Amino acid sequence: MARASLVRYAWLSIGAAVVTIGLKTGAYWLTGSVGLLSDALESGVNLIAALVALGALVIAARPPDDQHNFGHDKAEYFSSGVEGALILVAAFSIAYTSIERLLNPQPLDQIGIGLVVSVAASLVNLLVARILLRAGKEHTSIVLEADAHHLMTDVWTSIGVVVGVAAVGLTGWLWLDGVIALLVAANIVNSGVRLLRRSALGLLDSTIDAADLQTVTTVLTQYADKGIRWHGIRSRQSGSRQFITLHILVPGDWTVQAGHDLLEALEKDIKRQLPYAVVITHLEPQGDPAAEADQAIGL
Repeated sequence: MARASLVRYAWLSIGAAVVTIGLKTGAYWLTGSVGLLSDALESGVNLIAALVALGALVIAARPPDDQHNFGHDKAEYFSSGVEGALILVAAFSIAYTSIERLLNPQPLDQIGIGLVVSVAASLVNLLVARILLRAGKEHTSIVLEADAHHLMTDVWTSIGVVVGVAAVGLTGWLWLDGVIALLVAANIVNSGVRLLRRSALGLLDSTIDAADLQTVTTVLTQYADKGIRWHGIRSRQSGSRQFITLHILVPGDWTVQAGHDLLEALEKDIKRQLPYAVVITHLEPQGDPAAEADQAIGL
């Protein structure tokens, strides 16, 4: 699937956010629960995040050009960073409202109907989150994965709110409503911090996952019987794409053609295992002091 076609998943997320905002806001107006209000506010964050994700996916799908030789994939990190920041803003807003309700408890109305509406909204988020997570993993999209995890956080938040509001109805303990909302805020803060950290690491050119690095080593090992060695493996993750460079040392009496053919085969084998990888190899002769010393990472 072309990267541009992933935009449809962002539209799915936008649609789900609009539906859940309507349902959860309705649940709040029916019950007056600040817990349900906090849940509705998080869905508002979901809508803004989905709109940012849409823009990021459109930009990331652009091909490399003269000004961006390695493509535009890092736009996905800006999207997840903005989403993390928005989550933190929502969390502090919820916490402020929760403290006010703790200081001034209020009775809840029509709890049964309100909870039914909230559960319906949660089911919508659960379905869309599963779709986005599967697509994100299949197409290696940090935007879709971040959106999916955010929606799943919303689902668990909603479950907590529903349980809390139901407990208020059964026990009459009005202070539970504010406490549940505060717990929701704390949960949202954790989600926002994790998204910000992941975005920062991506913008700092972190290496690819250890499992993918092991895949590269496994492919290289298959060529060891041809008399080659390797060193200087460097990698970075950029959105869905992976950039991998390494030095291949071959016997000094090999012809340029023989070395070239081996590198072509090796690069194809790595990309067969890591479809979104850009593999750049550097050929060096064994026994050359400069080649043997060229292993350190740095400039």
